[in-house]
Amino acid sequence: MALAIISNYGNVRITMEKTIETEEKKPKKEDPMIEEMTKAGLYFGHRTSKIHPGMMPYTKGIRNGVYIIDLEATSKMLSSALDFIKKIVSEKKILLLVGTKIQTKSMVEETAKKADLPFVSQRWLGGTFTNFESIKKRIDNYKDLEDKKKKGDFEKYTKKERIRLDEEIEALRIKFEGIKNLEKLPDAVFVCDMKKDELAVKEAKAKGIKVIAIADTNVNPAMADYPIPANDDAVSSVRYILEKMAEAVKK
Repeated sequence: MALAIISNYGNVRITMEKTIETEEKKPKKEDPMIEEMTKAGLYFGHRTSKIHPGMMPYTKGIRNGVYIIDLEATSKMLSSALDFIKKIVSEKKILLLVGTKIQTKSMVEETAKKADLPFVSQRWLGGTFTNFESIKKRIDNYKDLEDKKKKGDFEKYTKKERIRLDEEIEALRIKFEGIKNLEKLPDAVFVCDMKKDELAVKEAKAKGIKVIAIADTNVNPAMADYPIPANDDAVSSVRYILEKMAEAVKK
């Protein structure tokens, strides 16, 4: 049958072949999400000397001595992480945002407030998870002092004593403001830099708290339940991921 068709309708065959060739030559359309991530600089890893072996499967080459992160893998793993975030939020579970690096802490605070999430943007206090009862007592003390100041209870003290109390409140505010409404351990934690906040990740794992985290090429992705291969130093990269996370929380 095929030969008969070729013999009698050769012109049809030519037309079909041309159509197939045209379709094959069409450039593959870029994933919009990957385009966004490229512009945000998520693909720049660390220098080759700092690579963690566990991150090798998520790289796609080296450029100028720097590992390039495979954004196709990032896209899939980010989507998986966002799905998990949507799930826990829909179940009224608690997600804590952690990011103490100088260049990103303001973004962390802004994102947390926008998404109504507890957060840690200053130095991680050892025992925040593993000794939460003690931390909670210090938070309660902070809230009590705040309440007394608002009620004017400090007026009975001398000026020197009021200054000392104000300094104490400020020190506690820096440490606990982001988690002062945390009545129990969170169900999950989002970590912007697993190297910088390694202790937070370790404590979360010890307490069975799920870890969602940006995984640059210098960290072990196995530390997180939902690692997101991406640059954790560039402000644009971290901002992109935080914005996606905030959108997932609000949905």
